Amino acid sequence: MNTPGTDLKRLENHLWESANILRGPVDAADFKTYIFPLLFFKRICDVWDEEYQEIVDETGDEQLAWFPESHRFQIPEDCHWNDVRSTAMNVGSALQRAMREIERANPDTLYGVFGDAQWSNKERLSDALIKDLIEHFSKIPLGNANVNSDVLGDAYEYLIKKFADATNKKAGEFYTPRSVVRLMVEMLDPHEGETIYDPACGTGGMLLAAVEHVRERRGNVRLLWGKLFGQEKNLTTSSIARMNLLLHGVEDFQIVRGDTLRNPAFFDGDALATFDCVIANPPFSLKKWGEELWTNDPFGRNFAGLPPSSSGDFAWVQHMVQSMAEVSGRMAVVLPQGALFRAGAEGRIRQRLLEMDLVEAVIGLAPNLFYGAGLAACILVLRKRKSAKHKKKVLIADASRLFRRGRAQNYLQPEHAAEILGWYRGFVDVQDAARVVSLDEIKAEDWTLNISRYVLPPLQEDIPPLPDAIAAFKDALTRCREAEERLAQVMTEGGWLK
Repeated sequence: MNTPGTDLKRLENHLWESANILRGPVDAADFKTYIFPLLFFKRICDVWDEEYQEIVDETGDEQLAWFPESHRFQIPEDCHWNDVRSTAMNVGSALQRAMREIERANPDTLYGVFGDAQWSNKERLSDALIKDLIEHFSKIPLGNANVNSDVLGDAYEYLIKKFADATNKKAGEFYTPRSVVRLMVEMLDPHEGETIYDPACGTGGMLLAAVEHVRERRGNVRLLWGKLFGQEKNLTTSSIARMNLLLHGVEDFQIVRGDTLRNPAFFDGDALATFDCVIANPPFSLKKWGEELWTNDPFGRNFAGLPPSSSGDFAWVQHMVQSMAEVSGRMAVVLPQGALFRAGAEGRIRQRLLEMDLVEAVIGLAPNLFYGAGLAACILVLRKRKSAKHKKKVLIADASRLFRRGRAQNYLQPEHAAEILGWYRGFVDVQDAARVVSLDEIKAEDWTLNISRYVLPPLQEDIPPLPDAIAAFKDALTRCREAEERLAQVMTEGGWLK
């Protein structure tokens, strides 16, 4: 390994090659279930070896090097990477045992972190295949001396993105495009020492982006330790989130597996815990989200109304509002644009949120930016206490034209995100793009936030005058009919038509 850039590229390629070993017996959607735990297992064992060797080199005391206090993570006897590597038969069972024992030995930090992969299922994972995987990972050292946490974390994020690309429609539950994540974090502008919460945290990308935001502004990221919170329903995804933060060097956080809408995880006494920044990309229009429990929600999350059973969009919004700190609380959430104008229960909830003057900005995004969701989404920004300039006003922006078209999906480029951020921070009218709208005007529109009611796209310069368009249509129609007549003549002369 030479330069950090070479390190990262080599590591990315090596990690992606591990997926090719699994290809065939394992579906692409399940690659992450196996590869991420192996990567993390190898990492903590290599770091343990480094810690051991450093103490031996410094003190010459091998017994001291074995003390639990000498290591960040404990690795029980016979549970090291090398122990599994040397196993000849029933390798999957040995690997599964090692991971479970490591989790038990580190209950405060690693419990459940390796997920629930069925390593001992020989119909899917033969001994030979697992040994091939283990030998592949053994070729590259993952200790701090060879790969620092930033490089390893970047490679891990690369792998998450590659798996999302490979599975596309199945990826929406765990991966949000990083350009969208960074935009949302920039709008919330978290600072060192603030609490940050993602109630649908996926693989932890939004929490990590918040850490990176503080670092880029020369804040002390260690003041975020113990102040990062996330909840994720999917076991594998929640495990990936915890590994993700650990591999990025985040030392103290809480990621809890569970159903946020039915069983929220964080409390302050009998009430929901509150946070300075709340950020999420929850599942779009989730059905069977827990309406039956919200009729008498003990946490007051139905304060604006009960969302319909067919869509949990405003259940997430109300949960996040109740999770905002009273003075400093602000939130950004991704929703399908239908949430901006659907009537009925959702319309009444939207009206109440606007009347409470919580909604600060509505930003419509381009279609097909998110995996498995071709529809256009939007970002809602809400704030518990708006500045005097923003009171009784909402910035409504149409960013639907800001994207780079891709083969399978569209992409929000950094320059697009920067332009949107400029609109948000400026909080002024931008021709054909954004308007600062009063609550009185929104009330006059029956409390809809349908972006086209307030911001119209510019007229296209290449649209011809109506007479010219009619003439062009008639000409095209004449040429089409002439072509049909010629085709019929050729087919008749060739004996195709009788």
